[in-house]
Amino acid sequence: MQTHSASGGPQGGTPARTRMMAALIAGTMLSLPGGAAAETLQGALIKAYQTNPTINAARANQMATDENVPLQRADGLPSLQLNSNFNENVLIPGGQFIIIPRTAQTQMQLSVPFYSGGLVRNGLKAADARVAAGAETLRATEASVFSQVVAAYNDVIRDMAIVELNRANVSQLGVNLRATGDRFEVGDLTRTDVAQSEARLSQAQADLRNAEANLIASKERYIQQVGDVPTDLATPPPLPNLPADVTEAVETAIKENPDIAAATRNSEAAGYDVRAARGSRLPTVSGFGTVSRNDNFGGAIVPPGFPKQPASQTSAVVGARLALPLYQGGRPAAQIRQAQARRTAAMENQIGTERSVIQQVRAAFASWRASLDVIKSAEAAIAANSLSLEGVRAENGVGNRTIIEVLNAEQELINARVTLATAKRNAYVAGFTLLAAMGNAEARDLDLQGLQLYDSGANYKAVRGRFIDWQDRDAPVIRSTRTVSTPPQDATPVAGSAAPAPPQD
Repeated sequence: MQTHSASGGPQGGTPARTRMMAALIAGTMLSLPGGAAAETLQGALIKAYQTNPTINAARANQMATDENVPLQRADGLPSLQLNSNFNENVLIPGGQFIIIPRTAQTQMQLSVPFYSGGLVRNGLKAADARVAAGAETLRATEASVFSQVVAAYNDVIRDMAIVELNRANVSQLGVNLRATGDRFEVGDLTRTDVAQSEARLSQAQADLRNAEANLIASKERYIQQVGDVPTDLATPPPLPNLPADVTEAVETAIKENPDIAAATRNSEAAGYDVRAARGSRLPTVSGFGTVSRNDNFGGAIVPPGFPKQPASQTSAVVGARLALPLYQGGRPAAQIRQAQARRTAAMENQIGTERSVIQQVRAAFASWRASLDVIKSAEAAIAANSLSLEGVRAENGVGNRTIIEVLNAEQELINARVTLATAKRNAYVAGFTLLAAMGNAEARDLDLQGLQLYDSGANYKAVRGRFIDWQDRDAPVIRSTRTVSTPPQDATPVAGSAAPAPPQD
């Protein structure tokens, strides 16, 4: 069965996207030690795709945009109207020969527009262009929400790792303080050494509290985006298909970024608006037909000698109407100038959007590559600091190093490990942000398993040809989940606290 993307197209089949799909599918097979089922990044994206209010609201807004097409078409279709009046004459003046106590008039009017100066035709083209722009905006919304989900997912993993590092540091410094106190008691160390150990432990406890607060904030952001509590987060799979250089990334973004495509479509729509505005100075031609019926219900009072009044009379008229505007107070010219100014603004916005996308791509690429370099440096620093700490501790045991040097060596190792966890998070998020800016990080690219992708084109096709006045939509239904019932988060770590795998260089 063929699935569709949010833009209405068939599932993509490019080699790059196929490799991305395979990588994310592999990510769903990851589990944590102990055999517990893990929440994968793909699972979090599926939840957000189904229940995130930003995405669901964007879909509803796109449905509303689709309705502009039948609204514009309605101006070019015939209209039929029935008017009926009933009159009861409660006061009849004197001197009338024929008295009709009550009457009913019924009139049916048909109007058929033949030519409207291009208003309907260009208005319909503008509506179609805005539907296409809305579909691209929906793509951009999906990518934006997914980027926030990826960031929230990796933030939780990073902050869990940092909390564990700080807890281990507090525990180690507590052991150090007790050992320092014991050596002080036997005269091996001074009171200064004890004070330094106490100060370092107090600072580590403060750092732990800050790390725990950051973890709680990250969990709450995850709940906001995904709609569920983060539990057993598996390490996300590496991001494939990242560009080799920034030039390749920019070229791909210019072709596939949804914001650029939406701006282009909106510019086209503004061009049709100018043509439609010009139509207000042109003549319009329409046909009409009227059928009228008057009833007195056989109650007419006629004096002797006058002809009897029929109980009802029916008449019909058909004709054509030509309206040629000669002067409208300058309104058409003002409308044209207004549409032209908006067309200029749309064209400028198109360039502005392109500039913004180029900036996003270049910045994300630089952040991604820098984070990869930081990962390498942090790993080297961890190896060196581990060796250094081992040596400083050994030398302190024979009196060649002071307590503060041991404490500094321990802090440098902790800092390097925190830097590594942060850099891995930054690399993954920057890589996904880069893919999103390139237009390659939407639902159609991620192959969300077991999920029928939303097809905005289906609604457009369904409503485009509707012309019956009684074809309503189903009653509005909220599809997003509320998070008020989720428990307030704490700093208790959950499984899967390993830092995310960095994107491949």
